[in-house]
Amino acid sequence: MKRVEAKNIGQIIDDLLKKENLDVALDEHRASALWPQIVGDGINRYTVKRYVKDGVMTVHLSSASLANELMLSRATLIARINEALGREIIHEIIFK
Repeated sequence: MKRVEAKNIGQIIDDLLKKENLDVALDEHRASALWPQIVGDGINRYTVKRYVKDGVMTVHLSSASLANELMLSRATLIARINEALGREIIHEIIFK
């Protein structure tokens, strides 16, 4: 039997997530959880719900005027979320 180097539990979990293609889904969930931290309490107060599917974050807001304002800074928000994640997961944000 061939002896291999020991791995720590974090490496084993990361390898398993990548093997089963669950790492992207986990990062999408993290992106959704980062929303309050990225936009702050003032904007998050108007967030009704948010979710990410296939790299598209959909954010439901209770203020139409805020949604229009956030549309103008969409590229900046995408960049800040991806920077916080450490890789490009979000490629589009839709405000409703």
